[in-house]
Amino acid sequence: MSVLIILLIPLVATALVCIPLKRAWPMAVTVVANAALLVLTTNIAWRLAAGGPFVSAPPVWMLKWISVDGLGALIVLLISLVATTAAIFSIGYLGHENLAPGKLRLYYANYNLFIFSMVAIPVLAEPTLVWIVVELTTLCSALLVSFDNTTEALEASWKYVLLSLLGAGFALFGFLVLFAAMQASGSSQPYTWSGLIAAAPRMPPVLLQTAFVFILVGLGTKVGLVPMHTWLPDAHSQAPSPVCALLSGVETTAILYVILRMFPVMQAAPNSHADAWAILLGLISVGTAAFLLLQVSDYKRMFAFSTVEHMGVILTAVGLGTSAASYGAMQQIVAHSVTKSFCFFAAGATLLVVGTREIAAVRSLIRRSPAAGAALVLGGLAITGAPPLAVFLSEFSILKAGVTQSRYIVTGLLAVFIVIAFFGIMLHVNRIVFGASDEDRTDGLEDKPIDGKKHPDTPSQQSNNPIIQQSVNPIPLSCKLALVLASVPVLLLGVYIPKPLHDLLALAAGALTK
Repeated sequence: MSVLIILLIPLVATALVCIPLKRAWPMAVTVVANAALLVLTTNIAWRLAAGGPFVSAPPVWMLKWISVDGLGALIVLLISLVATTAAIFSIGYLGHENLAPGKLRLYYANYNLFIFSMVAIPVLAEPTLVWIVVELTTLCSALLVSFDNTTEALEASWKYVLLSLLGAGFALFGFLVLFAAMQASGSSQPYTWSGLIAAAPRMPPVLLQTAFVFILVGLGTKVGLVPMHTWLPDAHSQAPSPVCALLSGVETTAILYVILRMFPVMQAAPNSHADAWAILLGLISVGTAAFLLLQVSDYKRMFAFSTVEHMGVILTAVGLGTSAASYGAMQQIVAHSVTKSFCFFAAGATLLVVGTREIAAVRSLIRRSPAAGAALVLGGLAITGAPPLAVFLSEFSILKAGVTQSRYIVTGLLAVFIVIAFFGIMLHVNRIVFGASDEDRTDGLEDKPIDGKKHPDTPSQQSNNPIIQQSVNPIPLSCKLALVLASVPVLLLGVYIPKPLHDLLALAAGALTK
């Protein structure tokens, strides 16, 4: 079975959802297609973890363009997993809006094209083709960010496109310089990731380092590394919640994958200083996001800033340069993807219940909707690294690797920033879920006499209370199902890592230290 099939599935799904049949048709096609994609990618990952071939039988003439190793298989598996749960969540999330059939088909067509563009990134081995599909992710996801067609969504989408395309220009220049460096080395290797590693020792150091910096900055804009992160909170808060799960959960990871592919190339060259760049940008991103989390006012933006933090954690771990730190980085990639998608599902359920994203306007959520409140608490604890959940295990592995290397300053700063982020997120989650609303504070006071008379709230006073006016809507069944499915890896991977996944993580980590 060819790896090409996993590229064809989302393309076929895109064509099928455009057929004007019953309203449930595009939803069913998208769920079935992404579930099939999940099965196929799981099979590929399983075979690779068991020591199977790195290339899954494409036509001979495409061997130099298509290659899936442990790192690529891990990213494809995460994309298909989040895509499946997000497709299920989309059914109920979009159902409450009563969209026109044409707009519904447009959403699912863009959705499947977006999945195709992300899946193509780790499957393609030629850097120029990878750059093309990276920019395809921008075009497809921008249409999804602006899907609600509000002023804020359109503004966020344009900001996303402009800054991403600016970064794309930097990245393209970096890849062109990288190609020039390979030509200057006199290597006969093909222009692929493995060919670059083989040619790196003979590349001119100035060209190689210049290429790396431009690629890091250019693609770092898409990843959301500070200071190129300014578009990310806007886009990830304005998009529909299942799209946010894709953007924060796997798109940033898929783009980060391209940057990670450069590290074995840089390690093969003398005095590349790639590790120092990674630690510097990583710590700046983690620290900036941690302090911004203290003052955020929108709970979807809160989870978006958390994505900036976690991208920084992963980059810092890779910068430490040891096999243990690389394994921790792979754990962090998995933990962040499954946990962040769950967080945005929880945020989407909360938005469906209360109808607002403002933290100050939501109180006592656990009483209004126990399911949404419990999901938001679990998401907050999970993404901040509370034990015994998946992110805790991965961050502990990274910090342990740093201490083992005697990198005390880097490890200490990383630990402090993680703790600040923990308190920042949980402070807001606690207020939303357990904080007393004005209605709670006035319970039992209306019948108490003041100066011998009762003084109930006047209608005008009640109308000025945004919390009291909130309507509470039920969470659709498909959204609850997506929350349950997405919570399983969040809970499981904190206490147990199955052997096939452990082997795949070790294989992926090995791809960073060649």
